[in-house]
Amino acid sequence: MRQHAELARAHPEATTLDDLAEVVTEEGARMQDLVEGLLVLTRLDEQAPHRRGTVDLDDLALAEVARLRAAGVTVDGSAITAVQVTGDERLLGRIARNLADNAARHAASRIAVGVARDGADAVMTVDDDGSGIPASERERVFERFVRLDEGRARDAGGSGLGLAIVAGVVRASGGTVSIGDSPLGGARFTVRLPVAD
Repeated sequence: MRQHAELARAHPEATTLDDLAEVVTEEGARMQDLVEGLLVLTRLDEQAPHRRGTVDLDDLALAEVARLRAAGVTVDGSAITAVQVTGDERLLGRIARNLADNAARHAASRIAVGVARDGADAVMTVDDDGSGIPASERERVFERFVRLDEGRARDAGGSGLGLAIVAGVVRASGGTVSIGDSPLGGARFTVRLPVAD
């Protein structure tokens, strides 16, 4: 942002006000996302109390399917069924949003989202048809600021916090998250959360 502003000041003919506004808007949104992500992680680290209520996990997943479709992404949401969990709806929404964004970033052309009940667990799966995640990296991608080489090459805007937030929120909600191979050929993220009483 600062470089573009300095360029505009030193060489006004090299850029336009619209170009400067676009850079400031995009970078400002990116910085806002980064700060919000760090604040979420800090609250999780401090085990700060958060709102708890009954949340329709399927509604969160369906919202992300609709959002991705509106952006032109091919998403299969046919495996989403009604399941309720207990937790902070806003934080649980971050799980769905971050996994959906991650899948969209790494998919070649397709994503599938599923929600189902498995005994005492609600299970959310997010699949993509990208290149997948090597087994040796599947734990590491949940660490803060970790971005695999392929992710760096394809997405200059990521911060490496999205999956760390997923892991933190899932843990704080009494669940687990894991990565496996997707039937679509890429990665499958599986979140298991206790079903609401």
